[in-house]
Amino acid sequence: MSNPTDYKPPKVWKWETENGGPFASTNRPIAGPTHEKNLPIGKHPLQLYSLGTPNGVKVTILLEELLALGLADAEYDAWIIRIGDGDQFGSGFVDVNPNSKIPALMDHSTNPPTRVFESGAILLYLAEKFSAFLPTNPADRAECLSWLMWQMGSAPYLGGGFGHFYHYAPVKIQYAIDRFTMETKRQLDVLERRLKENRYMCGEEYTIADIAIWPWYGGLLLNRQYDAAEFVDAESYKEALRWAKEIDTREPVKRGRMVNKHRGEPNEQLHERHDASDFHTKTQDKLLDAE
Repeated sequence: MSNPTDYKPPKVWKWETENGGPFASTNRPIAGPTHEKNLPIGKHPLQLYSLGTPNGVKVTILLEELLALGLADAEYDAWIIRIGDGDQFGSGFVDVNPNSKIPALMDHSTNPPTRVFESGAILLYLAEKFSAFLPTNPADRAECLSWLMWQMGSAPYLGGGFGHFYHYAPVKIQYAIDRFTMETKRQLDVLERRLKENRYMCGEEYTIADIAIWPWYGGLLLNRQYDAAEFVDAESYKEALRWAKEIDTREPVKRGRMVNKHRGEPNEQLHERHDASDFHTKTQDKLLDAE
């Protein structure tokens, strides 16, 4: 890999498969499956194929919130997709999400089954399906959807921009880190100004806008993303940090964060989720003790 100061782009870019960084073995400039692999199907109508990243956590938090409301039809099976191993390029996964990104959902309560991909689309689909966490007043609904789309459009600058160059890139490039840190802090200021006047993103009502934004920006402020809270001066965003801490105390959020998690403390990792009892019996610490 060239140093950032001496690299000159060629007239036509060519793919170098080993270009450095932790994702060099899975990132590629083409779509479609690399191998044949069917997806498992569990006992519930909702089948989630995901990983405990911020985008994956959005969906498991919403599903756990729906179940906490007593909506039994929101029961789900969550299957882990190990993106580092290339599971997202299996033929079955590509059939559900041609973009090969987690999360992906199949709803078998419809005939034929309904596929939903992209985390924001899944949140909206489930909120509409269960009439929950989405305002019904037209103006409030528009506000909620605006913030949902804000997250979908903004987070790539946080994750693929700031997170990549600050935390993952094999070479630290000041220009790139400065550029994306500036944009990340601008986005945090957008949240701070909004949350100075509102308990949640859409006022007093906790919605899918909060559920979408919290795993990314709450995770950053609570130092769960990129070990960068000090670097971005998280403590200076007092209202956003208040919001992040409040959502962090919700029991469905705690459970949602555990599902498909494959790193961290074993007692916080539930690789697969098929029943509410799994949180007590099938976390990694329990499975390791049983061996």
